[in-house]
Amino acid sequence: MTEDDVRNGFAMPIYNPAYPPGPYRFVDREYLIITYRTDPAVLEKVIPAPLKMTEPIVKYEFINMPDSTGFGHYCESGQVIPVSFEGEAGSYVHSMYLDDHPPIAGGRELWGFPKKLGNPKLQVDKDALVGTLDYGSVRVATGTMGFKHKALDPDPIITSLGGPNYLLKVIPHVDGTPRICELVRYSMTDISLKGAWSGPGALTLVDHALAPVFDLPVLEVLSTVHIIADLTLPLGHVAHDYLS
Repeated sequence: MTEDDVRNGFAMPIYNPAYPPGPYRFVDREYLIITYRTDPAVLEKVIPAPLKMTEPIVKYEFINMPDSTGFGHYCESGQVIPVSFEGEAGSYVHSMYLDDHPPIAGGRELWGFPKKLGNPKLQVDKDALVGTLDYGSVRVATGTMGFKHKALDPDPIITSLGGPNYLLKVIPHVDGTPRICELVRYSMTDISLKGAWSGPGALTLVDHALAPVFDLPVLEVLSTVHIIADLTLPLGHVAHDYLS
């Protein structure tokens, strides 16, 4: 292997990367999103500058991805926070737990997604849509929604799915100091909405030292949405370099 071969490597391990090059297409991606009000003082402490808190709101997401380029079938769960950046509304991805190595490796290395290994599920249980997240043997999140009670206007959903999202990407140097420390921006593209519904919802979070979703407590559930869509995750770009 020549030095040029090494420089042209895409990912690790270089001889057999954990994931293929992007962009990545998702078919029949299914969301359960429970929006809730939380403690503003606690929320403000986890939002990295220069992002700014807009409201004391968190979106808890359970996502089933049965058909995704290079990643196969996996599930994901975590917390997304509405924010603003330079006056524009967007979302900051605060935590993610999933059950498949390639998207964990690719998500962290390429964009800086805050991915950790967990065991999330999203399924229909008779008349309810149920999302769960287990960390190890401990159930740390349970979300429920009445199944397809009311169809929603597609336009606001498509706009929301295509909005700007922000990630904090930190990769250390070999001495442990930050080598990369960036705010990364990305937006979903080529969105084909197949359905969106609302219904009564509930969310329970449990305290856990290594999966601290409970640190952003649920004070009031504001809305619950069920979405099915095809969309593409492109590569991102650096919105802010903390080391420059």
